Amino acid sequence: MNIDFLPQWMQDFLPILAVLVAITFVLRRLPKVELGHSAEFIRRRVWNWVPLGLTYAFLYMGRYNINVAKVVLDPETGIALMTKAELATITVFGTTTYALSFLINGPLADRYGGRRTILVAAIGSAFANVLMGWVIASGYVEHRVAALGALYSLNMYFQSFGAVSIVKVNANWFHVKERGVFGGIFGILISLGLYFAYDWGTPIAQNLGPEWAFFVPAGILLLFAILDHRLVFDRPGDIGHRDFDPGDASVTEEGEVLSPIVIGKRMLANPTIMFIILIETCSGFVRGGIMKWGYVFANETGQDALTGHWGAYLCVAGILGGVFAGTVSDRVFQSRRGPVAFILYALASVSIAVAAALIVSPMAGFILLFAILSVIGVHGMLSGTASMDFGGRRNAGLAVGMIDGMVYLGFGAQSIILGYVLPTGEAQAQAENWRVWLYVILPVAIMGMLLSLRIWNAAPRARSPEPKDG
Repeated sequence: MNIDFLPQWMQDFLPILAVLVAITFVLRRLPKVELGHSAEFIRRRVWNWVPLGLTYAFLYMGRYNINVAKVVLDPETGIALMTKAELATITVFGTTTYALSFLINGPLADRYGGRRTILVAAIGSAFANVLMGWVIASGYVEHRVAALGALYSLNMYFQSFGAVSIVKVNANWFHVKERGVFGGIFGILISLGLYFAYDWGTPIAQNLGPEWAFFVPAGILLLFAILDHRLVFDRPGDIGHRDFDPGDASVTEEGEVLSPIVIGKRMLANPTIMFIILIETCSGFVRGGIMKWGYVFANETGQDALTGHWGAYLCVAGILGGVFAGTVSDRVFQSRRGPVAFILYALASVSIAVAAALIVSPMAGFILLFAILSVIGVHGMLSGTASMDFGGRRNAGLAVGMIDGMVYLGFGAQSIILGYVLPTGEAQAQAENWRVWLYVILPVAIMGMLLSLRIWNAAPRARSPEPKDG
């Protein structure tokens, strides 16, 4: 896609314009689900999830900045701050910590509420990002990988509160019939986070130094912690509205008090939750494999049209995928999530196969954006929506923790595999040497597609048909 004939300022603005157009189009086209909510309730719900959602997006900026640091050259030596293998090692430390943290953080969100735990996420991640920025700024080289690995793990521990918090809060504010649309909004938030991480983080790192890719999101997260404290509430009843039954399923009865271990066993005994976990493990592998290494691929093979605005492209693709998934699920498949997951995984598999065949073409990277569209749609639909549907609002924190934890085990698995098989040295500049990258990802995408068939007819059994909000 050659746009060199345009002035530079226009070339820089076009991806931002594309993001704004995508968000505007999507928000205007979102279907309205009439469930008797009052206009005042709708307005207050927006004020609840917007700051909460933007906090989640900026957590992404403070998570994927490690990828930005990989491609920015050290100003003194002129070489990358870390190798692919070192980035893979740091990532595996962090994603493994993230995956295991749900054992603690999911139950904490269920017990103390998402409002408190999103504050822990924002403040804790800000602290860890400041420390990572300090390590890079100090020029501490001898044990840099070990230090960054430890601090990235600390960051990812606090980051793991993000998804459980947003789902825990919104489980009380959205009826099951609205959650497909919310899954689309969840996809928008993820996509905005990727835009912030790559398209804000890259120029910040290039112009101010790589450490500022960590300092800036830390400051933003602290600002949003203040906003969340003032604006976000766990339940409608906390702000003067009537609580309602959102019509989801549950693994516990009203008033039943069980340990997280017992609740977890009940969830794993549910075949639907078990297959969602397996599908989302594939999502983590595929999403991370394309998102993380696509940026490095474009940078090392000289595809500046992709590298310069990777975040914007991911953002537009993710927004469209998330909203397609949510709208089709609610409107075509009666709030069933399995059919949409199958359709999107089929699209992802085809996209990856075509991109592998055309790897030497400049279009290969753009074709992969269809796979990103697909897998973000699946992730928003299953982690952001199905976790509420089948875990229920009382156990939403543990449910999304278990599902999102497996996403990041999949993410970590691809990091360690691809970090050691991708081309290095002079070979990395030739696009044809990167075909192995997509050959590793494709079988996992096909596996996710086939697993999605197992939840084709799965739907939560509602306890009451409609919300009773005043």
